[in-house]
Amino acid sequence: MRRGIFGGTFDPPHLAHLLAGEAAYHQLDLDLVTFIPAGIPWQKADRAVTPAEQRRVMTELAVGGVDYFESDSREIYRDGRTYTIDTLESFPESEDLVLLLGADAAHGISTWHRSEALLARTQLAVLPRPGTDRDSVACALSEVSWRWLEAPELDISGSVLREMVCAGRSIRFLVPELVRKFILEHGLYVEA
Repeated sequence: MRRGIFGGTFDPPHLAHLLAGEAAYHQLDLDLVTFIPAGIPWQKADRAVTPAEQRRVMTELAVGGVDYFESDSREIYRDGRTYTIDTLESFPESEDLVLLLGADAAHGISTWHRSEALLARTQLAVLPRPGTDRDSVACALSEVSWRWLEAPELDISGSVLREMVCAGRSIRFLVPELVRKFILEHGLYVEA
C-alpha cells in the first residue's frame, strides 16, 4: 500500500484540499489519499477551532464519492494534543507513507514534534502555496528527501472561508456543496 497522508484542521475542508489530494494521487502513484482531520491541533492552540466531530463530518462529506480518497478519524478520537508522528506510527510499517504538506507547513517541519522520527517514517510531498517562496522551502528542506507537487495555487484558506461565512457572503464553489450545506445547517462560522 502506498498511502498519501493529508492531515489538517479542515475547518472547513475546501477545494484547494481536494485539488491537492488529486494532484498527489496522480503524481505520486498513490493507492489512496487519506485525509485526517486533527483532533486537538497543537499548532492552532492560539485560536478557537470548530469541534472535532463537526470537522470530521465535513471531511467525510468533502471526500465522499472519490474511490481513492478516504477520511480517517484516528486523530479525532485520540486523547490529548495531536502530533503527526503519532499518527504516522499508527499505520502498519509495511505501508509506504507520503506526507502531503503545503509549502507553508513544510517550511517549518523542523519545529514539529519528533521531526527526525517523522522524516524517517515518511516521504514528503510539498504543494506550492500563495505567498510562500519556493526557494526558502527548498532551503529549509535541503537535508530531506522531498518533491514538489504541481497543482493549481488556489488562494483559499479556512480562515478566509470562515470570515466570509461570518460576513454573510457565499462560499459556494469554494467548498464541496455538501460541506457548504452542512455549514449552513449547523450555523458554523456565523460568529467571529
